[in-house]
Amino acid sequence: MTLPPLSILEVAPAQHGRTAPETLAVTAATVRRADELGLRRAWFAEHHGAPLISSVAPPVLMAHAAATTSRIRVGSGGVLLPNHAPRAVAEQFATLDALHPGRIDLGIGRGPGTFDAGVVAALQRGAAPTTDDSYRAGIVELLGYLSGENGPPLLPGYRSEVQPWLLSSSTAGASLAGELGLPVAFAHHIRPQNTAEAVERYREAFRPSRWAERPYVMIAVETICADTDAEAAVLARPLDLVKAGLFAGRADQPLLPPAEAVQVTLPDDVQERLRAYRAQQAQGSPATAAAQLAAIAAVTGADEIMMSTTIYDAAARQRSLELLTKVAG
Repeated sequence: MTLPPLSILEVAPAQHGRTAPETLAVTAATVRRADELGLRRAWFAEHHGAPLISSVAPPVLMAHAAATTSRIRVGSGGVLLPNHAPRAVAEQFATLDALHPGRIDLGIGRGPGTFDAGVVAALQRGAAPTTDDSYRAGIVELLGYLSGENGPPLLPGYRSEVQPWLLSSSTAGASLAGELGLPVAFAHHIRPQNTAEAVERYREAFRPSRWAERPYVMIAVETICADTDAEAAVLARPLDLVKAGLFAGRADQPLLPPAEAVQVTLPDDVQERLRAYRAQQAQGSPATAAAQLAAIAAVTGADEIMMSTTIYDAAARQRSLELLTKVAG
């Protein structure tokens, strides 16, 4: 089966009962395996104060990943720009780019990345809430630093090879990506109901730029693959419980071992909501999961698929990548 190029989105999921060093070691090993398998890129999310997610500082994780791999592109999925000064982001990514030329992606997004208002206030130093206009202005400022059009050089003797992207989960974000001439990474794993319209809007709005000559669409998909559909369902159960908590407005559900998670019973309405969500993602045996990814790519015209694979067991996470890489050819 032919699929678009495959990449991975890492949130560094924290397994219940394991330490932060153990969690980050698993994440690093997963990215190294992705590099060995020939996946195109590995991106790191930015979240704060979440019991499930250890990816709080994408540039730091990127630095480690780039230094311990040989060819895979590494990036942010994404830097939440309202939390940072654009010049500081530009300098961090320029430094990464100088250390690993031609391998650095800068995915830019918005949103707090946490349910904790106190953490948001601390990160943003009491700044006023971000508006559409201020967000756009921040992106333009950041792109100006990367292009060398704003202020003094980011580094002496530096010429940027950083590839900027815009992350989107809405038609508004997709339109902005098109207007700025950036490739877009769409969060289908978060808001699948928005994907088709947003991708269409992006292509309609696209204007060629120094960053991209044509529209380029990457779709992020929750992807869990195992030898059988039944085994994949078991591996997915811990994340189902996390999502059930999010449906109820709670972000405190840890990622349990599958053997514990399958013992938890959820109400019928929650189960139905989870089934509806899973039907729009990729879960199952290699044949099942690959067919689902192919269907999403066909509907969206995706140039690339980014797999978000939140599985408790480290070996099972890597096995999921291996199975899909093999079936994708």
